[in-house]
Amino acid sequence: IEAIIPSSVKVMSVRQGAPLGLGHAVLCAKPLIGNEPFAVLLPDVLVYNAQSSDFPNNDLKIMITQFEKAGHAQIMVEEVPNDLVDQYGIVDVEKAPLEGESIQMQGIVEKPAVGTAPSNLSVIGRYILPASIMELLEKTPKGAGNEIQLTDAIAMLQKEEAVDAYRMHGKTFDCGSKLGYLKAVLHYG
Repeated sequence: IEAIIPSSVKVMSVRQGAPLGLGHAVLCAKPLIGNEPFAVLLPDVLVYNAQSSDFPNNDLKIMITQFEKAGHAQIMVEEVPNDLVDQYGIVDVEKAPLEGESIQMQGIVEKPAVGTAPSNLSVIGRYILPASIMELLEKTPKGAGNEIQLTDAIAMLQKEEAVDAYRMHGKTFDCGSKLGYLKAVLHYG
C-alpha cells in the first residue's frame, strides 16, 4: 500500500475495540484529528466518478472545496427509491440539489420508516466534518441498533451550525453486500 500512496500522505490507523457504530468508530480517531476538519470515507461504499467537461473533479474534491468555501460540513447524498429509505440515513432539504451542488440541510434521520422519510436523498458514506463533531459524538447516546450513530451527532451539529447535503455526480456501489460487490466488479470490468 505504501508504494502507491504519494509521499506527502501519511497513513495512520486506529482500531475500534468493539462494534459500537459509525459514530463510535469516528470518535476513535479523535486523537489523530485534533482540531482539524477531516473527511470520513466508508470503505464498503465505492464511489465511481466518470470525469467529464461538466465534472472535471471527483465528488470528494468538490465536497472539500464546498467545505472550504462555505465553512459548512458536507454530507454526500444520492437519490434512492422511496421503498428503500428505511435502509439509509435520509436528509431533509427544502429542495433537492442538482448533481455536484450543495444545499443546507434542515435535518437528518437514521433509517426512517417507509412513508415517513423527509426525502429520498440518502447519506452514502462520504463526509467532510469539522473537528467539533468529536465533542458531540462524546455526548451522543446510543441510537438506532443500540449504536452511537454519526447521523445523530450530525443532527446535534445542525443545532449549532449549518450542515450541507452535497448531491453526488458519480455512481455508488455498496460493496458491503455480495450483490453490490459483484455489480462493482462488473462495472469496473
